[in-house]
Amino acid sequence: MSKTFDRYASIIFLLIGVLFIFESRKISASSYGSNVGPDVFPIGLGVLLILLSIKLFIETMKIKRQETKGDKPDYKRFLIIFAAAVLYVLLLEPLGYVITTFFFLVIGFQVLEKGGWLKTIIIASVFSFGVYYLFVEVLQGSLPGFPI
Repeated sequence: MSKTFDRYASIIFLLIGVLFIFESRKISASSYGSNVGPDVFPIGLGVLLILLSIKLFIETMKIKRQETKGDKPDYKRFLIIFAAAVLYVLLLEPLGYVITTFFFLVIGFQVLEKGGWLKTIIIASVFSFGVYYLFVEVLQGSLPGFPI
């Protein structure tokens, strides 16, 4: 991407992160049967988005020269990941968190870097089961379970 685009994108993502935090403060602090409230993830995502956008802004300021303008956007990869994200949202409740997250990560990893199926499957399964275990068992939150 270009330096100018990255700079504007970092500012937009910073504003989105602030909006995430601001709006998630309106969500109740806890939910029925859960020690972790529904406001925890949006606040965490907002903070993460703010930190990453600040890093991107600083990195674009370090660049001395404008990159080549011959780079074209990769629409095919974008559309595949966008379609996978839409399917992830639609299938999260019927299939459960672990299964949909696993398939989303496998598709995303393979779109970004083809090959390495064993590594992709191991990382996607460890992440899916790990996050599910940490959130449901350790933090006593609730996520969509298995479809059984």
